[in-house]
Amino acid sequence: MTDITGMANKREMHAAAPYPRRWPMLPVLLAALFMAQFDLYVVNVAAPSLQHDIHAGQAALELIVAGYGFTYASGLITGGRLGDLLGSRRMFLVGMLAFVVASLLCGLAGGPGELIAARLLQGLAGAAMVPQVLAIIAAVFPPAERSRAVAWFGVTIGVGAVAGQVIGGALLQVDVLGLGWRVIFLVNVPIGLAAAALALRLLPHPQAAVRPELDPVGAAGISAALAFALLPLVLGRTEHWPLWTWISLAASVPAMALVLWWEAALARRGGQPVLDLTLLRSPALARGLVICLAAFCSFFSFLFVLTLVLQSGLSLSPLAAGLTFTPLGLSFAAASIAAPRIAVRQGARLVTTGYAVAAAGLIGLYVDLHLSGAHTDVARLIGPLVLIGLGNGLAVPALTGVVLAGARTAQAGAASGILTASQQFAAAGGVAGIGTVFFAALGDRHGTAGYASALAWVAALDLALVLVACLVSRSLWNPETAEG
Repeated sequence: MTDITGMANKREMHAAAPYPRRWPMLPVLLAALFMAQFDLYVVNVAAPSLQHDIHAGQAALELIVAGYGFTYASGLITGGRLGDLLGSRRMFLVGMLAFVVASLLCGLAGGPGELIAARLLQGLAGAAMVPQVLAIIAAVFPPAERSRAVAWFGVTIGVGAVAGQVIGGALLQVDVLGLGWRVIFLVNVPIGLAAAALALRLLPHPQAAVRPELDPVGAAGISAALAFALLPLVLGRTEHWPLWTWISLAASVPAMALVLWWEAALARRGGQPVLDLTLLRSPALARGLVICLAAFCSFFSFLFVLTLVLQSGLSLSPLAAGLTFTPLGLSFAAASIAAPRIAVRQGARLVTTGYAVAAAGLIGLYVDLHLSGAHTDVARLIGPLVLIGLGNGLAVPALTGVVLAGARTAQAGAASGILTASQQFAAAGGVAGIGTVFFAALGDRHGTAGYASALAWVAALDLALVLVACLVSRSLWNPETAEG
């Protein structure tokens, strides 16, 4: 009996042992997130080349840039749920290979229509692979190590976005093999193939098979409801806000309500809805979504507008403009790496601390823009940029860890899909909405003073959003409140 008990205990200890390849596996997972983030922002620096080489008009450029973001954001929840049903490893590999194919099609596109179609496919592929990153981290890393792994997830979000500006500008400047703008897409092909090959070796196999029960009505409904909201935000400014944009925005609310009703009814019948509404009963996730919507809308709209100010207002080259983002990217990365150790002492308070630091950077930027006006230059921007990067770098990993801590392993894909979708929706909505305010404030002015004034308006709006994130994050401090 003693021998049998001892053997059972050994089997339990073996089953509970952490996956031995988890740390070599992590860079492979993060490569997928990096590529997805990189391709969200790299097209901005290639816009002039696209206009010249394939005669892409303003509307086509909007769709090339935002079409990817739309299919990416609208497909993340479905991608997360499919990972829960079909296996995160399988979905990661399928998504990665599809992303490689879509990137190749982008690089070979002969006209705007072909490039738009390939970008839409690229966004869907990103939505298939990215939710699996957090899901696999949550399933494989033990609690003592999970915060460190999630911190690297946070590092990759910010660094990938900034790298889209810096590396994209460098690739265009060097003109690798005379490929011009095509290189920004083709570079994904060897990286993606290498990541897929390593993933086959390093990603764990699923421990148990789950019989898939797809929810096509829910998946299509969620995508349609998000499309009603995102498309007007993306195209409204260039189309001068025609009637259809307002009708579409108004329709997005009842459309989403109808989808939520369907998902709840399906769950009551014992089905498997693509959006598990029981996840939203967690106060940590519900409040975390509010924080993500406010903070990511602020951060990524700021990155977008600052790119315009640097290139058009200060007349910097794409490479020089990209390099200006380096202090923000480095402070973001350094803070994200340090965040887990600080979180041991501060816990969820680190989210509030981080966004308070970001708010200080936006206040400094707003004041400086009003004082400098036409004399605004890169040197005056560095201090506020460092604070903005530092604050977001502290907050994002801590927020992700707090929000996902309460999700069960079986729901990790769905929870990460909802969280990542809210982040990307906020980023796309912020770029479109706050970008519209920027262009309205800019008007017909083309000098440095005009761009500085318009950027000051954006800084004020982004500050208000960050303060909302600060206030809501205070409710995460109480563990009982946060975990529900």
